[in-house]
Amino acid sequence: MMTLLEKRITAALSQREENGLARKMIPFERKQGDMLVHHGQSYLNFSSNDYLGLATDPSLVSAWQDGLSRYGCGSAASPLVTGFHQAHRSLEAQLCEWLGYERAILFSSGFSANQAVIFSLLKKDDLLLQDRLNHASLMEAGALSPARMKRFRHNDMTHLEQLISPDEACLVVTEGVFSMDGDHAPLKDIRRLTAERALMMVDDAHGIGIAGPDGTGSCAASGVKAELLLVTFGKAFGLSGAALLCDQATGDYLMQFARHHVYSTAIPPSQAHALSHALQMIQTQHWRREKLQHLQQCYDDAFSSFAGYVSTPTPVKPLIIGDIESLQTTSEMLKSKGFWVGAIRPPTVPEGTARLRMTLTANHTEMQIHQLASALKESIEVCFDR
Repeated sequence: MMTLLEKRITAALSQREENGLARKMIPFERKQGDMLVHHGQSYLNFSSNDYLGLATDPSLVSAWQDGLSRYGCGSAASPLVTGFHQAHRSLEAQLCEWLGYERAILFSSGFSANQAVIFSLLKKDDLLLQDRLNHASLMEAGALSPARMKRFRHNDMTHLEQLISPDEACLVVTEGVFSMDGDHAPLKDIRRLTAERALMMVDDAHGIGIAGPDGTGSCAASGVKAELLLVTFGKAFGLSGAALLCDQATGDYLMQFARHHVYSTAIPPSQAHALSHALQMIQTQHWRREKLQHLQQCYDDAFSSFAGYVSTPTPVKPLIIGDIESLQTTSEMLKSKGFWVGAIRPPTVPEGTARLRMTLTANHTEMQIHQLASALKESIEVCFDR
């Protein structure tokens, strides 16, 4: 006899399976560069967020090993107990100098950082305005916070201007680069609308390290400064974790009231040590961004003739397939040809926009992009001829 909760769980799982939306965890072995191994078969990985190719770089591996030798494995406590080490302070200082902020608060993930900011800063009767395509961590935090949340149409500044209220405490949140569409937010326009009317927060998870001078991100590329800047370390940095950049007072406030920071075990100091090395690589190894720019042009040349092609100024390259069944068939055929590509379905993206989400990294080559295009052409022809 199942309890009501168990019945609900079973029904939800069955519904996901029937709709073809069930998610699965797949264990991989990762080789150097962008190769994956699953059940003995090798795949060229076009679904990674490792945009600069740092995740398997021997220099960064050595830096983390050096950190382990110096600091051991874990931090062993929350930051306000004994989990905060000199390696953390050094990383925070480097981030502040690089990005031009007074404070940096470290978090174990971008998800927790986004939730910490919204839960901590916003109170009842405050107004939260979010781009409707913002990440799930931001949307969930907004829905659960005591503030009134309204979503403005994607990158629609007319709609945002209609929603901003100078008579209310207001926070406007956008991503710098939208992770499923690969487009930029109009940050200059958002800054103009929020000036003296609202705080501006930018989640630049997919822009930091890629855009702007020395990889300083989307805001720097647009010539604006947000009051709150979220950068994550799981993409261009090649590692994991996140940091919230802000002024001194906001940083002190979050250190006191952000429960995700106060009550979570700090990231390992060895990891902070490795992140400092990754930051130096991002700042100085310009060739990685230059190669990405070249590969993006190669992608456009090879893929612009496909139905569903979307031109983007970033390494995130969506190709809209439309229905879920066709997407799954195309994805499986690509796997059979040795290519692993993200197959993104609702509810992650809107109904009718199921897509292949291809991402480029500095480890890819021109030849690999053309090989992917050829494999995709064959897969689509077979799929839609059925």
